[in-house]
Amino acid sequence: MRSADVVIVGAGIIGAAVARKLAMGGFRVTVLDRGASAGGTSSSGEGNILVSDKGPGAELDLAVLSGRLWTEFAAELGEELGPGFPDLEFEAKGGLVVATTGAGADALLAFASTQRKAGVDARAVTAAEAAELEPDLTPRVEAAVFYPGDAQVQPAVATEALLASARRHGARVRQGVTVLGGVVDRGRLVGVETTAGRFAAEHTVVAAGPWSAEVAAGLGVRLPVLPRRGTVLVTARMPHRVRHKVYDADYVGAVESGDAALQTSSVVESTAAGTVLIGSSRERRGFDERIEAAVVGELAAKAMLLFPFLADVPVMRAYGGFRPFIPDHLPVIGPDPRLPGLWHATGHEGAGIGLAPGTAELIGALMTGAEPEIPAAPYAVTRPSLGLKEETTG
Repeated sequence: MRSADVVIVGAGIIGAAVARKLAMGGFRVTVLDRGASAGGTSSSGEGNILVSDKGPGAELDLAVLSGRLWTEFAAELGEELGPGFPDLEFEAKGGLVVATTGAGADALLAFASTQRKAGVDARAVTAAEAAELEPDLTPRVEAAVFYPGDAQVQPAVATEALLASARRHGARVRQGVTVLGGVVDRGRLVGVETTAGRFAAEHTVVAAGPWSAEVAAGLGVRLPVLPRRGTVLVTARMPHRVRHKVYDADYVGAVESGDAALQTSSVVESTAAGTVLIGSSRERRGFDERIEAAVVGELAAKAMLLFPFLADVPVMRAYGGFRPFIPDHLPVIGPDPRLPGLWHATGHEGAGIGLAPGTAELIGALMTGAEPEIPAAPYAVTRPSLGLKEETTG
C-alpha cells in the first residue's frame, strides 16, 4: 500500500491546479490518470479564460477570482519553470461580443448591464469603435460589448506547467493508472484500488472531467456529470487579423442551455502560432467521437458572418472533445458528505481552463479549514438543484 494525504483522480487542468495548490500547502499529493496528462478535455479546448459569458451569480464569482489568479499563475509559473519550459501563451487580450440583429443587440446590452451591476468591466462600444478593435469585423454590427478581463492560455501547456510545478513541490503524477474502486473503512473513504495497486489517502479528489460520474460510481456515489461534445476548427497560419476573442451574442445562450441537441455559435480567436480557432458547438451524444461535416459546415458559415475574410482561409484541421456538463450549470467543488474522505472538483463544462485556479483555491481552503475567498456553498454536491441531498448519510 502506498500512502499519501491526497489522491487526485484526473491529470487535466483542474486536477493539475488542485495538485499544485495542495502540494504547495504541504500535502503529500499523488495524481492518477488512466491516460496521459492533459489528454482529455484540457487538450481539446481553446484555452478560454472568460467573464464575458457568465451572468451574475456563483459561476461569475468563481470566474472573477480565477481571472485574477491566472495573471498571478502566468507570472509565477514562468519564473518557477524558467525559459526552457514551453510558453503558456497567456494573453490578456480581452473579448468582444457582437450582435448582428436588433433582437440580439437588445439581449446583449441587457446582459452586459446585469454584469456591470455585479462589478464586471463590460464596455458597450459603437460599431465604429468595434471596427477599431477589429478592423476585419463585419460591418453588420447592431451592438457590441468589450470585456478587457477576458484572456487566453495554451491549455495543454498550462496543464503540464501546473503539474511540473506540483512535482517541484513534492507531488507524484502517475499516468496509465485506472481507478477500479474505493477502499472504505468504517464508512470513510481511505484510498483507492487501481490497476497499479492500492493508494491510501485521507482525501480523494475526483477531477476526471466528463468521466467523473464513472469514477464516482466506482467509489459508490452518484454524480450527474454528462459528456457534452464540442468541435473546434483550426485554420492555416496567417498574419494576425483577429486581435481579440470575438463571438456572437448567441454564444451566451448556447453556454447556458441544457438542450442535448446540436447548438452552434460563432467564436473566433487567433493563437500565438498564427492560426485562428473557430468554435463553438455543443451537443450531448454520449462519448461519440465522430466529427461530423454538418457541424464543421455550421461553424465555418457562422464564423464568416463575423469575419468575411475567413471565406478565403483554408481550414487545416478540426478537433473535438467532451466537456463535463452538469444540469444546473455549476461545477461541483468540495467534500461529499455521503462518503467522508471523498471530494469533487468537476463539472466545469467548457469553462474548466478559466475556472481552474479558483477551483484549486476553494479546495485548498476547504481542506485546511480556512475561509474561502468566495462562498463555497453554491458548488456543494448537496445543493438542492442537483437533487442529491436525499442520498447523503449524515
